[in-house]
Amino acid sequence: MQLQSLQDLVHKTRDARRAQTLPKFPPGERDALIKKYHPDHRENAYRPVTFGPNAGEKTVRELAALLEGDSPVSADADLTPAYSTDVLVVGGGGAGCAAALHAHAHGAKVLLATKLRLGDSNTVMAQGGIQIAITNEDSPVQHFLDTLKGGHMKNDHQLLKTMVEEGPSIAKWLLELGVLFDRDADGNLHVKKGGGSSRPRLLTCSDYTGLEIMRVLKDEVLNQKIQLLEFSAAVELLSDGQGNCTGAILQDLDNKRYLVVAAKTVILATGGIGRLHIQGFPTSNHYGATGDALPMSYRLGAKLLQIDTFQYHPTGAVYPEQLIGALVTEGIRSEGGHLVNARGERFVNELDTRDVVSSAIIRECEEGRGVRTATGRLGVWLDTPLLDVESGSGTLDKHFPAMVRQYKRYGLDITKDPVLIYPTLHYQNGGVQIDVNGESGVRNLFVAGEASGGLHGRNRLMGNSL
Repeated sequence: MQLQSLQDLVHKTRDARRAQTLPKFPPGERDALIKKYHPDHRENAYRPVTFGPNAGEKTVRELAALLEGDSPVSADADLTPAYSTDVLVVGGGGAGCAAALHAHAHGAKVLLATKLRLGDSNTVMAQGGIQIAITNEDSPVQHFLDTLKGGHMKNDHQLLKTMVEEGPSIAKWLLELGVLFDRDADGNLHVKKGGGSSRPRLLTCSDYTGLEIMRVLKDEVLNQKIQLLEFSAAVELLSDGQGNCTGAILQDLDNKRYLVVAAKTVILATGGIGRLHIQGFPTSNHYGATGDALPMSYRLGAKLLQIDTFQYHPTGAVYPEQLIGALVTEGIRSEGGHLVNARGERFVNELDTRDVVSSAIIRECEEGRGVRTATGRLGVWLDTPLLDVESGSGTLDKHFPAMVRQYKRYGLDITKDPVLIYPTLHYQNGGVQIDVNGESGVRNLFVAGEASGGLHGRNRLMGNSL
């Protein structure tokens, strides 16, 4: 059946689906669904790491090869420092910029090095919002419990406690810097509900929240005149031989020469691993997301956590081909969008946790209820026009302008027709083990953002990355 005919079926079944209420799967059924269909449970995609702090633990083959690889820097390389600083921040996304700004504010001499341009990061890809408990109906305790449940009770409690308790002060800081969060008619901050959350607590900037936050952080780094090295990728960390990190070796991507930076403290904020395309999955990640912090810190002796679990966002674009893997925000489902199979049926509560929803989509496709494109890709429909039907014409244009424009570039109008989606590699749930101050097991080596591990457990809730 052609795509147009299958799209028509989504329109024909819309009224009947609007009358449905789909419960979330009971615990036993959830666990069985994830175990059978989630990519984390594909045994042939994993193997044990052969040496180092995580020896014997299984991870995906792509990451295992990185962790066991040799340093790209030869033993006879010239290690004469080209730069000396108090704090070297590696990574120019949200975590890196925030770390650089806080270190600078406390009087440290800071050098920020980034593989691409300042701001090129997964942060700018984040659409749906940032979870912070700020309303009278919510609390940090409830945020803690929701996140713990979403992470399958495997979260580091102290890291999680720190995140939920410090969230309101971070919101205040971002507002002071100039982030334009959405507000209601009375001027109060507007909050939305995300998958796996019991309360609305997502602060949003339409559907470009991460881009707005990155805009402000990037401007502040430039305003504070923090020393910046762009197109300078970190390839190795330095040690004094006594367990202390003493800097890093960067590679200038323009001329391929090494730059040695001596630093009293190194903060790794290099982001995720999506561009390894684990198990052949497309990814929502930016082109610099190659997991650089993991092998560098591992070679220095840092332990990694939960290296066997990755998040596959339920709704990555399948069609058109130019958008494959691009994120289709969870906000669409938060505002009522349905997931619909080739039979015109709903098959999962759209606001269940991401691992459950992704597993359910994969099940539909593997059991013959998916929609196949002309190039052989499989997916299911996300009923975007339903939002305008439910909340009035113009809802999509108002709340999701970036997504509307993105699809219009390729001649598709998501206000009139549903979009085809399939899980996309989105986030590394694990990473370098840290304490509540962000310090790894290697002295003077700190890790921030997606490169760190423990906070999210085995599944991250929407909005908890920002």
